[in-house]
Amino acid sequence: QLQLVESGGGSVQPGGSLRLACGGFGFTLDYYAIGWFRQAPGKEREGVSCIDTSDTITDYTDSVKGRFAISRDTAKNTVYLQMNSLKPEDTATYYCAAELVYCGSSPREYDYWGQGTQVTVSS
Repeated sequence: QLQLVESGGGSVQPGGSLRLACGGFGFTLDYYAIGWFRQAPGKEREGVSCIDTSDTITDYTDSVKGRFAISRDTAKNTVYLQMNSLKPEDTATYYCAAELVYCGSSPREYDYWGQGTQVTVSS
């Protein structure tokens, strides 16, 4: 059974930082593009960033450029999302998802999903 597990969420003040991790269990993430997505209450799921098997990065939203960075640690079978200068509008449940080889153009193209980790940014 393939499993993705997100961790690293929490509550921070505006301007703070968090580092989310997406760990793969039962399969090797190096064979998959891994995307980060987020969903706030009452809103549709939004793509944040994706890293493919050649470590090419796709940013899905301009709102996180210069603040968020995705990276892969093959030895740890983990993909990270470093989140800096957090804003209240970043508050959401963050999910990682896997698709074979290449980053998808929408959440529907990803076949494997974690259960999410909550990020709350408030003063």
